Amino acid sequence: MEEFEASSSAKKTKAIYISTVFGIAMVLLMVGLLGLILVHANNLSRYVKENIVVNVYVDETTRETDVLQLQKQLDSHPFVKQTQYVSKELAARKMQKDLGEDFIKFLGVNPLSESIDVYLKAEHANNADIAAFKAELLKNPLVKEVNYQAPLVDKMNQNLASITLIILVFAGIFVVVSVALINNTIRLAIYSQRFLIKSMQLVGATKSFIRKPFLLYGIWHGLLGALIAIIILVGTLYLAIRQIPDLVILQNYTEFGIVFLGVIGLGVLIAGLSTFLAVNRFLRLKIYDLYR
Repeated sequence: MEEFEASSSAKKTKAIYISTVFGIAMVLLMVGLLGLILVHANNLSRYVKENIVVNVYVDETTRETDVLQLQKQLDSHPFVKQTQYVSKELAARKMQKDLGEDFIKFLGVNPLSESIDVYLKAEHANNADIAAFKAELLKNPLVKEVNYQAPLVDKMNQNLASITLIILVFAGIFVVVSVALINNTIRLAIYSQRFLIKSMQLVGATKSFIRKPFLLYGIWHGLLGALIAIIILVGTLYLAIRQIPDLVILQNYTEFGIVFLGVIGLGVLIAGLSTFLAVNRFLRLKIYDLYR
């Protein structure tokens, strides 16, 4: 009979620990998903900003070698990510593609100017920096005109800032909720061991001796939960890329690694701290309080 009860107790304890690990894993999975959404949103913001084009038109009398020299100067500018030289022929082909007809045959001449398409770094893709960049370029005698869509840039930055703020607020709220959920899960698991804790205390075991194995189990459960969450996150990323191939341009494996390390750190930290607090609580309780 005693063997049966011991076996039943062991199975019950094992079931509690398994449910604790999966409970932690599901909470950390939600945190990880939110982290990946934040990473993708940030990369999308950067991608959009770095695809804003500033068109630099040069004087018609400028030689191609001078234009290429100007392009090299622009490539070395701290605001610039990359540039593209657009010859009159290339500009004409683009215009023909947009219009759907050969306008050169109609006009008898190519009226387009040579230009350089400038793509700025994301941190400088705002109207203040672009205006300063434009003023600097217009001082160059080779530059005839500098065009960009100022209203579009302003609206884009406002929208991206609003979206980022909303995601950050949700992330903050979710982290707080996640801490509370994991803490409650750990406390319930420790609650099932409250009589064992008190028994060890009554036979003379020190608090640190009692606390140590529970802490190790708590940290181990947090780590296991985090690893399960990461495996599911990796699978989710793989499926997302299979379904939406264009997501590849937003992939940044360094940032993904930071998110995964954050999930592991959060799982271990919260599980360890929650275990420490829960064990301490039952160590302070009187025997008759254990039945409440």
